[in-house]
Amino acid sequence: TGDYSRGAAGFWVENGVIAYPVEEITIAGNMKDMLNQMIAIGTDAIKNSSKLTGSILIEQMTVATGDSID
Repeated sequence: TGDYSRGAAGFWVENGVIAYPVEEITIAGNMKDMLNQMIAIGTDAIKNSSKLTGSILIEQMTVATGDSID
């Protein structure tokens, strides 16, 4: 189906500006939609275990957290 969900940490972006860091959140969406909604890919590659990843800005995703996000 392409549905995707996973735990994540990163930054909350409002009106194109980083507002604050977030952690222990769950992001969810459809993989095809996520690929089509990529706005920017960062150059800040980070090695995590055996994987090398960087930041990706996606236009819209479902975000869930135990805390209130205003």
